[in-house]
Amino acid sequence: MTLSDRREMPTVYEPAEDSRLLADAIIDRIDADERVLEVGTGSGYVAARVSEETGARVVGSDINPEACRRAREEGLEAVRGNLTDPFRRNSFDVVCFNPPYLPTPPEQEWDDPLEHALSGGEDGRRLIRPFLADVGRILRPDGRVYLLVSSLTDIDAVAKLADDAGMETREIAEESFPFERLVTLEITHRNS
Repeated sequence: MTLSDRREMPTVYEPAEDSRLLADAIIDRIDADERVLEVGTGSGYVAARVSEETGARVVGSDINPEACRRAREEGLEAVRGNLTDPFRRNSFDVVCFNPPYLPTPPEQEWDDPLEHALSGGEDGRRLIRPFLADVGRILRPDGRVYLLVSSLTDIDAVAKLADDAGMETREIAEESFPFERLVTLEITHRNS
């Protein structure tokens, strides 16, 4: 594939059934006075729905500069950065994330912005691990995380990662497909 071929490929993740499941699951769980972060905002679909339907202040973040530009074009505040790195301790009431979760063997990966939005590494948890290890830092003590995961990433393994980070998980929404089950997890500090 040449560089000109890559330019013709999409560079920002477009909303699909996973994005819709996450947004549908969390809209009624967010209050207008809450501060919300969508990690990996991509097209800004989830962040825009949360903002429009709840009135909450929503910030999107993404490592992809093209995604940040696109979110800003949609009228969203967007910060370029890796996962939760740019944010201060106790900054958000709610953090939501539809991470790249597709297990991808190294030989099938390529260096492309859209690949970064899709590939979860060999086990599908490449970005889920560091996200769960740090999200508690930016979450207010009574805050919540909403994480979209797939059965392909081993939902029990994701729950164990949250437990190791001092957090509890519970499933709040799911949708089954012939090849996978998508689940929205609500994750809170263990002492909440």
